Amino acid sequence: MKTYFLVTAGVLALLGVAPASAADMAVKAAPLPVMAPVYNWTGFYIGANGGWGQSHNCWDFVTPGGVVADGCRDRSGGVIGGQLGYRWQAGQFVFGLEGQGDWADLSSSRTSLINPAFSTRTRTDGIGLLTGQIGYAWNAALLYVKGGAAVTGNTFDVFNAAGVSVASASSTRWGGVVGVGFEYGFAPNWSAGIEYDHLFMGDANNSFSVANPIVAGAINRISQDVDMVTLRINYRFGPMSQPVARY
Repeated sequence: MKTYFLVTAGVLALLGVAPASAADMAVKAAPLPVMAPVYNWTGFYIGANGGWGQSHNCWDFVTPGGVVADGCRDRSGGVIGGQLGYRWQAGQFVFGLEGQGDWADLSSSRTSLINPAFSTRTRTDGIGLLTGQIGYAWNAALLYVKGGAAVTGNTFDVFNAAGVSVASASSTRWGGVVGVGFEYGFAPNWSAGIEYDHLFMGDANNSFSVANPIVAGAINRISQDVDMVTLRINYRFGPMSQPVARY
């Protein structure tokens, strides 16, 4: 009888330990969350850009009797410069402000339709943008749109048949810009992308340095639109990534 009680007590003890051990094993087998890094677009950044630009200009001459059209012309060339900005990420949405300045080489000449003895030239050598951005991020990929103010530095010349400048005017013109871009974070704090911008510069009247040789007493009125496609690289000051729990 004593042996029976000892055996029974041993079996009950094992049964009591077994469920606890199974419970411990279940707890230990549960996977722990892994903190996976996600690219973070928040922070100040500075960068460089370069690419292609095209300026579309139309010349008119404003006289007391009305406006005389002298034709339109397009000219493509290179642009190169830099940008400085700040972005703030909320969830997958990214908001930003950016200033951009570029040196440009956009120059076009054309024989005057009004007086073929002269030719006119428009040269744009500077472009500036001050824009706001809104974008959507997929981890290290960012697609965004932008819009704001634009400014261009321009020089207008009239040449005679010998190629000598006989009249000139310079203008700093303000307008608007809209654009779209894609950027990818290829390394911690570094990103590269491509961007397209269209500048709406409207038209403006300019007075030549001397009497207008093409149309006596006239003021030249020049309209301008600019298209730009640039490759960009940025360095961002701030945390490389933000942790997100994944199971």
